[in-house]
Amino acid sequence: MEVTVAALRTKHKMLASTLDERALRLCAAEDAKMFGYGSISFVAKAAGLSRTTLHAGLVEVAVDQRRQLAEGRIRQAGGGRKLSKEKDETLLADLDRLLDPVTRVDPMSPLRWTCKSTPKLAAELQAQGHAVSQSTVWRLLDELDYSMQSNRKTREGTGHADRNAQFEFIDRSAKDFLRRG
Repeated sequence: MEVTVAALRTKHKMLASTLDERALRLCAAEDAKMFGYGSISFVAKAAGLSRTTLHAGLVEVAVDQRRQLAEGRIRQAGGGRKLSKEKDETLLADLDRLLDPVTRVDPMSPLRWTCKSTPKLAAELQAQGHAVSQSTVWRLLDELDYSMQSNRKTREGTGHADRNAQFEFIDRSAKDFLRRG
């Protein structure tokens, strides 16, 4: 059975609607490998791809296919959407300004947490013109070493007389452990 340009073109048009660009490139490269001599020009014409793309696909199939499949990548490293803090230079400073009045313990302490929820912080940042979500605020707080523990106190009552001393002890212990590595 002889494969014609029209048959191969039909195949690649159908695949183009369902595959991403990497998968389509690899499929065309495999077709070129299957046909042998002169196949790069033949498949490039049929698939509507450049010969350079097919050559790149052949190299990728031969060298990188296993590694890239293991990593789950479609494109090379560095592709995709940039992080919010990279696109918005004032985001971290504005978040820090919102956190400063409600940060508990010494702001320079290794143990930091905030009384504001991530949805509230996201809403306040959005009001300032930042395009952030609750999950983005969560990731930024994690990067800034804030504790992500919720308040578990369910009923109000009197605090322990040594409550502040307890927190100061925990803070000193944490700093000591960090200093000693």
